[in-house]
Amino acid sequence: MPQPSPRSALPLVVGLPIAVATGLVIPLQARINGALGAKLDDGIAAAVVSFTTGLVLISAISLATPKGRTGLQRIIPAVRNRSFPRFYVMAGAIGALFVVAQSFTVAVLGVALFTVAAVTGQTLSGLLVDRMGIGPGGRRAITGVRVLGSVLTVAAVAWAVSPRFGADANIASLLLPVLLPLAAGFLMSFQQAMNGTATVHYGTPVAATLVNFVAGSAVLWTAWLIKLTVAGPGQPLPAEWWYYLGGPMGCVFIGLAALLVRSLGVLITGLGMIAGQLVGSLVLDVVIPSPGAVVALPTVLGTVLTLAAIIVATLPWPKGALAPMGALARGSAAKGR
Repeated sequence: MPQPSPRSALPLVVGLPIAVATGLVIPLQARINGALGAKLDDGIAAAVVSFTTGLVLISAISLATPKGRTGLQRIIPAVRNRSFPRFYVMAGAIGALFVVAQSFTVAVLGVALFTVAAVTGQTLSGLLVDRMGIGPGGRRAITGVRVLGSVLTVAAVAWAVSPRFGADANIASLLLPVLLPLAAGFLMSFQQAMNGTATVHYGTPVAATLVNFVAGSAVLWTAWLIKLTVAGPGQPLPAEWWYYLGGPMGCVFIGLAALLVRSLGVLITGLGMIAGQLVGSLVLDVVIPSPGAVVALPTVLGTVLTLAAIIVATLPWPKGALAPMGALARGSAAKGR
């Protein structure tokens, strides 16, 4: 099987700000898809709308641009020649799960708790995916500094959204709904790694994004048709244009994530996007506040701490500080003998 080059030329000082900027669209997408799910009274239908609009957009881009058309020609040969595991073409199903999680749970949990759950899952799986070497950047050791950066990120996100949890919140009733964004967030790192590897062989993230939307749309349309036969249709589609922006935002997120993981790795790409999510949530709550939105000192300080956590995880620390966790464990065991 042909192997992609382990690194791309995109430097950290360029790639990380792009990751942060990409993360900015995620809270807005979650707000839109959550509102659409509530409007339709059907989370699956909202996800179908989001993925279908995204599919239309990325199909037009693929056909209208030279790199898009070249990427289209490489998809079938890459899959036929097993340039990467064939199940990678189903990475879009993970994106479908994430959009379903937004559509079903944001109205119940709020953007705050949804963000905590998704970020926790994504941060933990980012370490695992990098260690397994699934992405195009190859294996990346689980170092003490990277673990510290991940722990700080989860703590910072929890701190940032803590003012939005009222004293009367029924935490027990939220445990089951929170499992969906937690699982979707955990799988997101795998999706980014699979898309990054596919992008290397397609030659462009446009093709990888298109394959994602085809797979995700197929899964969601099948699920919605089954639901339609059982429960019937929900509410009619809204007339407001902004309800249909979730899919195009997904095109931006999936395409840039597929491009970035090759040079930054899955964990650092994820941490950068998490910082963008928090900053985007903060801006949204200030500019377009949702019901119950609270912008307090912990919100601002938690966002700042997230940025600091990313610095901890990405700076070129001294060699001893970057020792893999396995080596540290072996050293401790040796001393105990």
